[in-house]
Amino acid sequence: MKRELIATAAFGLEAVVRREIEALGYQIIKTEDGKVTYSADERGIVRSNLWLRCADRVLLRAAEFDAPDFESLFQQTKAVPWEEWIPADGRFTVTCTTVRSKLHNEPACQRTVKKAIVCRLQEFYVTDLLPETGAEYTVKLTLLKDRAVLTIDTSGAGLHKRGYRVSDVAAPMKETLAAALVQLSFWKPDRVLVDPCCGSGTIPIEAAMIGMDIAPGLSRGFASEGWDFISPALWKEERQAAFKRIRTDAKLKIYGYDIDRKAVASSRENAAEAGVDDQITFARADVCRLLAAKGDGKGAEAPFAKEAAGPVFVTNPPYAIRIGTGEELEGIYRAFKEGLEAHPDWSLFAITADKEIEGALGRKADRRRKLYNGTIETTYYQFHGIRPGRD
Repeated sequence: MKRELIATAAFGLEAVVRREIEALGYQIIKTEDGKVTYSADERGIVRSNLWLRCADRVLLRAAEFDAPDFESLFQQTKAVPWEEWIPADGRFTVTCTTVRSKLHNEPACQRTVKKAIVCRLQEFYVTDLLPETGAEYTVKLTLLKDRAVLTIDTSGAGLHKRGYRVSDVAAPMKETLAAALVQLSFWKPDRVLVDPCCGSGTIPIEAAMIGMDIAPGLSRGFASEGWDFISPALWKEERQAAFKRIRTDAKLKIYGYDIDRKAVASSRENAAEAGVDDQITFARADVCRLLAAKGDGKGAEAPFAKEAAGPVFVTNPPYAIRIGTGEELEGIYRAFKEGLEAHPDWSLFAITADKEIEGALGRKADRRRKLYNGTIETTYYQFHGIRPGRD
């Protein structure tokens, strides 16, 4: 049965998520700030959760209507056929977000929606008792300018929780954002990727998973796996198909460096958990020495410097807000400036909240994209080098 699904996304990543959904073969209905609505069946719910690398969650759209008062909210919520999704023993909670709406008391809205769903299910199942001992369903009410949207969360934990992060460092980047940075860069599996400020290794690991065609959700569970209207056979089939797609013969050239020994150790642990440790070289290195050009113009003495095609640098350098200092940042910028000047075929893709990066590198970015790293507004600066095969 065709259903409307909503893939939520961090602001700035909607187009990336849209392309991922289209690649899965599903029809886009509309793209808005922070979400992409599309049409898919039950198998689409399974595939979306397993394969969307950059979305935050996959929601099942249950209803949309105007709700200027509590009576309207109650009656229209009760009119929704909740029994299509929630069984008699279904365990469900209601969350709520309200913005610029007459109904601004979120706890009161939650209680109203919960009561309406209970009444609907009691009438349908002809019972006064709903034990709520079965599978979990999270119903979300979003009210914007008195317009109500009711959804059911199919994902459970956010999709950024791949399951491989067993060791962490300060200010880790979400896996979904890291995957988006890689996909928005020039990098392809036949090129070299370098993250000189790798932290816990998220960017190199996500790149390796892309290069090996590993489904990002393959090693975790989802809320909708326990739902009655999605056959367990679908989950089994799609997981088996995902396993068969893994490129175990891949020979990727991905490098991750960090000045912090603990960060390098964390990166290795996480890469091993993700099953991509044989595709990534992690090492402790000072980015300033790693990228510094030599006086003879031959450049950095590092494995990636010997490649015929210049490497693609994808990185989240410290920007003195969450970690790092201004002095450290100046040194990193100086190293990148020297490296890019000495190597016209190097490309740099850096996400930062610092507005001085272009001045520090002595050139304007070829492209900029506003993104959010958690709650921090950042810009993804793209400094393009000469592509392989071009003068």
